[in-house]
Amino acid sequence: MSSGKDFYKVLGVSEKANADEIKKAYRRLAKQNHPDANPNDAAAADRFKEVGEAYGVLSDPDKRKKYDQMRRFGAFTGAGRGGGRSAAGSSGAGGSFSFDDLSNFGGLGDIFSSIFDRGGRDGGEKGKRDRPKTRTKGADVEYVVDITFEKAALGGKVTINVPITEQCATCGGSGAKPGTELSVCRECEGSGTVSFGQQGFAVNRPCPACYGRGMIPDSPCASCSGRGDVRQDRRISVNVPAGTEDAQKLRLTGQGERSTSGGAPGDLLLTFRVKPDRFFRRKGLDIHARVPINIVQAALGSKIKVRTIHGNRVVLRIPAGTQTGTKFRVRGQGIERGERRGDQIVEVDVQVPEKLSAEEQAAMERFAETVGLKH
Repeated sequence: MSSGKDFYKVLGVSEKANADEIKKAYRRLAKQNHPDANPNDAAAADRFKEVGEAYGVLSDPDKRKKYDQMRRFGAFTGAGRGGGRSAAGSSGAGGSFSFDDLSNFGGLGDIFSSIFDRGGRDGGEKGKRDRPKTRTKGADVEYVVDITFEKAALGGKVTINVPITEQCATCGGSGAKPGTELSVCRECEGSGTVSFGQQGFAVNRPCPACYGRGMIPDSPCASCSGRGDVRQDRRISVNVPAGTEDAQKLRLTGQGERSTSGGAPGDLLLTFRVKPDRFFRRKGLDIHARVPINIVQAALGSKIKVRTIHGNRVVLRIPAGTQTGTKFRVRGQGIERGERRGDQIVEVDVQVPEKLSAEEQAAMERFAETVGLKH
């Protein structure tokens, strides 16, 4: 908005209007020109900012006092009194204005700058409305994904349902019942933020009444209860890298919460939780498995088939006299990562039967006599 605007005319109030009259006029005009109520009208957005700037000055007693001082000097188009010349050197009714025109008025240029919160670098040509709106990134979402031991080792795709806050499809995010209007929030007066603090310290936070939108629906949307968003599950397909370890994390850019200020969405931070397997264990890229054999296989030697993590079976030769805890290495049957691939380590467990049949008992006794053992 041009600094030459008369803020009283912008709000359509008298220069003697009290604070309630100014607030009432602002709310009416803010509601009428709010961008949410005029989504395709750029002019309405400019008017909304203009109304907000006018209210920001006239609602502040100190700023209004300084503004009135400048207004009496004819610093604003059409605001000068009488037939004298304005600070710009033109008639008070039609002259243009710039900060340079205040050089002959002592500290009045500083007064004008303090009203609009402008720095000297801007030369008075740009107001607060020209400053780019801060677009904050949406919140990141953390989610734990349970995967099987096999999926972690070999990799592959899994589908997850992540609870995410999404824009309400019924009201398009406005929070209003379709066909109804929005009103300026009385809590934040349309700014979307409120200030909290004490003892000289204050922090701005999104307004809890309007959820930071600056507008409140006259009739709330039934689907979202007026919030403009709903909590629902988002179905996402995730590629699990081969060799994923327990507690390993994965970041999916742009899959988090949407931004309420038009910024980029947040990220989805996944933490993998690998379920233990009944047969396989892992150590680095190697797969470990424990296989039971009986005392005859251990004593006389044997060949056994062992299952691998890749789904096939390999033949393992057990030498005669093998003891419990003996380990055998099967090359290339571990986890593959890049150009590296681990092995499968098979540990045998010689099991002694708890009960013997009569024939087995007799055979064991003959064996004991052969080796000189007594029982």
